[in-house]
Amino acid sequence: MTEKEIIALIKSRDESGLEELLKHCGPLLRYIIAPILPSPEDREECLSEIVMRIWEKIDLYHPERGSWNGWITAIARNTAVNRARANVRFAAATELSEELPSQEPTREETFLMKGMHMEVKRALIHLQPAEQILFYRKYYYMQSTAQIASEMGMTERAVEGRLYRLKRKLRRLLGGEVYE
Repeated sequence: MTEKEIIALIKSRDESGLEELLKHCGPLLRYIIAPILPSPEDREECLSEIVMRIWEKIDLYHPERGSWNGWITAIARNTAVNRARANVRFAAATELSEELPSQEPTREETFLMKGMHMEVKRALIHLQPAEQILFYRKYYYMQSTAQIASEMGMTERAVEGRLYRLKRKLRRLLGGEVYE
């Protein structure tokens, strides 16, 4: 079944579209969430949540704005990261004493983080496509160095060296400040 047929089934609210989505895109979605969520139970729950988000937000997908795989991987990554954050917050909430301040960022911190994110996006535009791919794999998709090395046909040492040079280049592009 083609991507367009799967999209058409989901848009027409035919539940067989979800089955086809899992059959054709399930491995990709699992690949995206695996490094983010270590627990198999969390990964399965997250996969179900991803499928439901795709079902609910299918009208927001527009092929002229990006590829189908790009759209579903963005949903997968964001859902997995949100679940991982929720897991951390839930674990921390059970251990909190009354003396600890809130873990939620203040408005100022949120504003500053958005500014930093925009600066990094602007700096990424100046990187070579291979450098951008390496950056996204390591810091956006949170893949391990070993996984990147094996999938890109490189040694781990070579990946670490490229990441080191990439961070130095980004540091220069960002005006010498490091956001680590």
